[in-house]
Amino acid sequence: MQVIATALPEVLILEPKLIGDARGFFMESFHARRFAELTGCDEAMVQDNHSRSTRGVLRGLHYQLPPKAQGKLVRVVAGEIFDVAVDIRRGSPTFGHWVGVTLSADNKRQLWVPPGFAHGFCVTSDSADVIYKVTAYYSPEHDRAIRWDDPAIGIEWPLDAPPQLSGKDEKAPLLRDAEVF
Repeated sequence: MQVIATALPEVLILEPKLIGDARGFFMESFHARRFAELTGCDEAMVQDNHSRSTRGVLRGLHYQLPPKAQGKLVRVVAGEIFDVAVDIRRGSPTFGHWVGVTLSADNKRQLWVPPGFAHGFCVTSDSADVIYKVTAYYSPEHDRAIRWDDPAIGIEWPLDAPPQLSGKDEKAPLLRDAEVF
């Protein structure tokens, strides 16, 4: 697996090695020991999540507070998304900064979003199936969100129209008013 750095040093793009021929391909989508070596994360992945969304759906920006903070390893198995991580660690020199990357079934890239970062994505294909491994179980008491369109963050979402949002995401606070790390 190859690691590609992003503008946020802790957020990494992981590109798996493909072994292919006329029949198709094989790849390791996750290898715990290699993942720990590449990311420095030695926490076990404890849960897999799978979402399916249609074009124009935007999910996020989501995170969980300590002690239930989640690291997320995100990949797309059908379709394409624009995936975003935002640094929400108040003492960080990159607090409020974001990075975005296209993940697709075709490019097979994965994004590592460590604890301390909010995560969100918008679907840029007709539909997308997103699978992500997490380092902590879902905890409703620790679950939080930040507005997807917070002008202080300034994410450049590739949207042609207003996104489809959940009720939770419509009501999410701005970063300045959010409970963060």
